[in-house]
Amino acid sequence: MNKTLLLFLLAACALTGCGQPQNSNSTSATKKSKIGLVFDVGGRGDKSFNDAAFSGLERAKKELDVEIEYIEPGEGSDREAALRQLASQPDVALVFGIGFIFTDDITDIAKEYPDKKFACIDYTVSDAKPLPKNLSAVLFREEEGSFLVGAIAAMTSKSGMIGFVGGMESPLIKRFLTGYRNGAEYVRPNIVVLDGYAGLDGNAFKNPARGKELALGQYNRGADIIYHASGVTGLGVFEAARETKKFAIGVDMNQENEAPGLVLTSMVKMVDNAVFQTVAEVKAGKFQGGTVKVLGLEAKGVDYVYNETNKNLISDSTRAKAEELRAKLVSGAVKVGQSE
Repeated sequence: MNKTLLLFLLAACALTGCGQPQNSNSTSATKKSKIGLVFDVGGRGDKSFNDAAFSGLERAKKELDVEIEYIEPGEGSDREAALRQLASQPDVALVFGIGFIFTDDITDIAKEYPDKKFACIDYTVSDAKPLPKNLSAVLFREEEGSFLVGAIAAMTSKSGMIGFVGGMESPLIKRFLTGYRNGAEYVRPNIVVLDGYAGLDGNAFKNPARGKELALGQYNRGADIIYHASGVTGLGVFEAARETKKFAIGVDMNQENEAPGLVLTSMVKMVDNAVFQTVAEVKAGKFQGGTVKVLGLEAKGVDYVYNETNKNLISDSTRAKAEELRAKLVSGAVKVGQSE
């Protein structure tokens, strides 16, 4: 080999990185962003809130070309550690906390990692604790969707008594009850609404035995329809519905398969859309931290299920009234109280 050719080859190697690993510096520009998510109490498989969030995460993976990593829920310091574990990874672009229980932990971690982006579904907004500029809070008007299913329950009930089973007794779950009761009483002032909660802490969302106990108690007192807002605990409500052959109303996702033929409807929260849209905003460089996004009927953040499976359970007149109420809620002609 002559000297001129040798010098040419050496120069080419220097320019092209000859002999360097294929995945070294060049991959940093093409490496996919990673989205991290920590589930709420009950975790994946709750057929409700967490599964809705996971559906949005998986959709983002498929349609937005991102990698995902998720962590099942823990208690107390475990929750904080899970958020920090995800935030500390250099390739994680966004960290979700799913559920109001994350409010304090995700606020603190967002301050600790100011260069990372965070989002919390059902974040508890407080004037005393302003949102960090890198944290987005996503809330839903659960009371609006609950108002509609309450009206449907009251118009469908034959006994004149309906029930509600909540998970953790908290301001968020009380909004479900408030909307449900107000909707029921709006269309049927003499309706009786029974209610009960599974507990006072996060464990109340993962206790199907307690959910069944509460539901059986209400069914036995005369309720013929029970609405639940209780996560995994609600699986016990559906079990009670199957045993008594009475109606139940699902929450967060369409839960018609939990008691076929006995799920009157479900009050759905579009948590999947909220997760997907937040990831899309990050990908497009349009993420807005320090903001509160509130999704209700008008924004199609909440709704009730009416489809081929349950339309034979809801009369035409009930459906028409529910749609009339939807329009009035959106226009402001009808208001849903924010407290019991």
